[in-house]
Amino acid sequence: MHLSSLSRRLDPPLPGHPVAAGDGFRRRVLRARPLACALLLALTALSPARAERADRLQPMKIEADAGRFDDARQIGSFTGNVLITKGSIVLRAAQVEVRQGADGQQSSVATGVPGTPARFRQKREGLDETLEGEAQRIEYDAKTDTLRFVDEAVLRRFRGSTLADEARGRLITFDNAASVYSVSGGAPGAAAPADGRVRIILSPREAPAAPPSAPPVR
Repeated sequence: MHLSSLSRRLDPPLPGHPVAAGDGFRRRVLRARPLACALLLALTALSPARAERADRLQPMKIEADAGRFDDARQIGSFTGNVLITKGSIVLRAAQVEVRQGADGQQSSVATGVPGTPARFRQKREGLDETLEGEAQRIEYDAKTDTLRFVDEAVLRRFRGSTLADEARGRLITFDNAASVYSVSGGAPGAAAPADGRVRIILSPREAPAAPPSAPPVR
C-alpha cells in the first residue's frame, strides 16, 4: 500500500463518535455445553442491505501524532489519536498497525488504552443506518470483508440517530459478506460481561407499508 494520503497530525484528539450497531435479525443460537466458557450467537440479517461494499475498494487515509511506514514490507505503525478513513469506514484508536498484501488488500489492527477503547463506524448500504462498534482491539480485513471486536466488545446499529440493536460480549465477529454477527461470551472474570454471558437487544422491524388499493372500477 502506497499511503499517498498519509499525513502526520499534531492536533488535539478528535472527539469520539458514539459506537456500534446490528440489524433486524433472524436469530440462531448455538447452545454450548453446560461447562463451556463461551456462548456463540449467530445473528443473520433479514434485510439484503449490507455495510457499504464499495468501502473495501477505497483508499485508506491515515492521520496520527506519529507514524512509520515500511514501503518495502508494506507495513505501517501509527500512534497517538489515530484516525483512519476508508470510504464510509471511520476507525479511531490509540495505536493502529496497517498491512497491505501482495494482492493489494489492506488489513489493520487497532488497539485502545484503558478507559478509551478503539472505535469503528460504517454506513449501511442503501439505508439510513450505521454500524458502530468498540473494543480494546479491533481487527479489520478487507480481503475477507470481516471485522473482529476483541475484549469488552460492543456492536450497535442505529437507524438515523436512534439505537435499534446492540450486542455485547468478549468477542464479536462481523462477516460483512454474509451479514452475520457472531457474539462470544467468556469465563467470569474475562473482559466481557461479569457473568461471562453475551447481551443482545433486538428492536422489532417495521412492517413495510401496504401499497395503496386500486380505485373501484366504474
